[in-house]
Amino acid sequence: MLFALLLVAAFVAMTWQAATRHEQDYRAFMARGDEALAAEQIFGAIEAYSGAIALKPDAMLAHLRRGETYQRRGDLDAAARDFQSAAALDSSAIRPLEELADVRYAQARFARAAEIYEQYLRLDDRAARVAYKLALARYRAGNLTGALAAVDLALRNDEKMAVAYYLQGLCRRDQGRLNEAQRALNHAVALEPGFISAREELSDMHRLLGHHREEIEQLQILAALDRGRIERDVAVGLAHARWSTDAKETPARREAQADLAVLTLGSALERAPDQPLIYSTLGRIWLDIAAARDDRVAFDKALEALERVGASTSATSEALTVYGRALLQAGRAEEAERTLRQAIERYPTDPSAFLLYATAAEQQNRPADALEALINYGAVANDDGGFADRASRIAALSLKLKDAVTAAAWVQRGLDHEPNHPALLALQGRLK
Repeated sequence: MLFALLLVAAFVAMTWQAATRHEQDYRAFMARGDEALAAEQIFGAIEAYSGAIALKPDAMLAHLRRGETYQRRGDLDAAARDFQSAAALDSSAIRPLEELADVRYAQARFARAAEIYEQYLRLDDRAARVAYKLALARYRAGNLTGALAAVDLALRNDEKMAVAYYLQGLCRRDQGRLNEAQRALNHAVALEPGFISAREELSDMHRLLGHHREEIEQLQILAALDRGRIERDVAVGLAHARWSTDAKETPARREAQADLAVLTLGSALERAPDQPLIYSTLGRIWLDIAAARDDRVAFDKALEALERVGASTSATSEALTVYGRALLQAGRAEEAERTLRQAIERYPTDPSAFLLYATAAEQQNRPADALEALINYGAVANDDGGFADRASRIAALSLKLKDAVTAAAWVQRGLDHEPNHPALLALQGRLK
């Protein structure tokens, strides 16, 4: 009997020692993984955590840590598998759920991410951060109503969460409720004055609502917050220029805003004298002033600014298009054609360059080039409003090239859009 008891005691002792060594080995693997991760040795960390999991497959923490390591490496599928295992091993743990949802969001699986964030919030509905993440996932999935409900939950738990007000503003904007969107965005920037994205949206909101002064105020704040980007100053100048074209304003106010647009861009030039963007914008504004005031001096200033654009190898298609338009107005069709050809060949291409190039080519008596440009315009621009006019130009050019079949086809297409178009009807009469 005594011998049997001794055997049992020995077995218990051996089992306890084995379990202790097993636990010690597990902890050693975990510690090794943590050290490797702290040293940014990702492969070593994964290897160590995998060793821990081999010893204790039901260890939630080991799966969680390895999942976080995979996530850091950018292997989102492997990270998701570990987070899923961790969540299954401990149904009361919220961290694996949040990290799994974060991975699904990063994989653009927004609806699935939202479902997992919802699971988290069923365990802890006081987490404002996760409620905001749920709102963002629902928003990206196209569920505006659900996103707004989650935003409300986030703000109930943290009424000073600026990003939640920002997202609320985006949802209201997408619903077409611009005044409510504006109020939400105002909350966001009041809580976080340096919130650039919110101020950008707010300036756009004021522009859509026709609030010129408020739009410019936001753009000026953005320019002060982001001094390194000359585009901010250009945006202020353009906002003044838009105000100068508002028919509801008095002539004196419109003229004053046009002058402010020029002054703003002139100030920007003093800080960045070699920026094609400033010259192209300034040239465009001078062109508009010249047209509004029938002012030859303003037109000459526009050409002077835009010539700097034409000499720059970094000028955008849009900038070259403006320069080409000015050259056409100046009667310099050959130069305009060369400039607009450059505008067409530069990506991303300003679609209006094709229309202007067609005009320049016609003035140079090159109907085939003009015809090609007009057809190419239709391929890159969504401009049904001008289709009948363009169809009449294409038909007339086709006739000039003695291609009556193509001309007749375009006449019919144009009349299908606008049955009483005078030029198309005249061409139809010529074709009979």
